[in-house]
Amino acid sequence: MTATRLGALFPPAEPRAVDPEPTAPALAPTDTAPTDTEPEQRGQHRVLAGLWRGFTYGLLSLVLVMAALLVLVPKVAGGIPLTIRSGSMEPNLPVGSLAVVVPVEPDDVRIGQVVTYLPHPDDPTAITHRVTAITHRSDGGLTFTFQGDANSAPDRPVQDYQVRAKVLYAVPWLGHLNDAVNGKDKHVALYVVAGGLFAWAGTLYWRAARSRTAEGGDEPAMAADAPPP
Repeated sequence: MTATRLGALFPPAEPRAVDPEPTAPALAPTDTAPTDTEPEQRGQHRVLAGLWRGFTYGLLSLVLVMAALLVLVPKVAGGIPLTIRSGSMEPNLPVGSLAVVVPVEPDDVRIGQVVTYLPHPDDPTAITHRVTAITHRSDGGLTFTFQGDANSAPDRPVQDYQVRAKVLYAVPWLGHLNDAVNGKDKHVALYVVAGGLFAWAGTLYWRAARSRTAEGGDEPAMAADAPPP
């Protein structure tokens, strides 16, 4: 069979138009820069963290001051913490106040001072009232007149040998804590309170250091995200 006949039997195919392959639509560029709310939220977080640190440090300072007034200062000054149990000295010394007293000589007592004395030699129960009068006896001794600020009548006359101490300072409401610390388990309570304060202080300082480290680590990331000039 000749080429001519083959061409007649199998005519050449007409070229077809080929559809182009579909392409995926181009994605719109996204903005990866931080939104305006992120710095605001970060700033609010820092403000709240600062307020919380200030509150905890203030509370810790208050507890340390209370511990100093209750334990440290009386020990250094040679004083004794007493708890006010009656309202005879209100409003200056309300019930439950802590009164720290230091020893005083009868000759150094002055009118107007708040002084502690023992009404009975065999009774350790002390009375803390204000001196309203001082009388010199013929034998060279002193007789004191005491009266509570809230009482309408003076106490019975007090002799100089009954005078024990004068009030150095007083703090309202700390007398109840004084009863707990200075009870039969005084040493155990002191160790527990001191250990708790040290643990609390250590926790606060650790949190503050960690917070400062985290805040310092945010600055390079913010600088890296900034577009080049």
